[in-house]
Amino acid sequence: QVQLMESGGGSVQAGGSLRLSCTVATPGPDSVCMAWFRQAPGKEREGVAHIYRPGGGTSYGDSVKGRFTITQDKATYTVYLQMDSLKPEDTAMYYCAAGPLPCSLSYQGPNTPRYWGRGTQVTVSS
Repeated sequence: QVQLMESGGGSVQAGGSLRLSCTVATPGPDSVCMAWFRQAPGKEREGVAHIYRPGGGTSYGDSVKGRFTITQDKATYTVYLQMDSLKPEDTAMYYCAAGPLPCSLSYQGPNTPRYWGRGTQVTVSS
């Protein structure tokens, strides 16, 4: 069982920045892929970004490309999501997720991450 501990959500005005953190309590093969997903009220959960921890390769959802950056601190098994130029439509519950290869931003299907954090709320006001 992979345990994930998230932090860093909050409220910010449009154009502002926030950084989310997710620490893997039990790193291993089942957490080589780390991702952030989000879900707004009444909408489906969508993939935001993922990182392949050993190699550092990343991928982003179209709606956040150029504004969000996923990074990691290998020493502390922590993954970060730096969110800049935030928009009201970025308001959602953000979830950290982990799983084995292949890394995926798909919430449905065989490659959906296996483990999930409890979520942290991000609210962007106009």
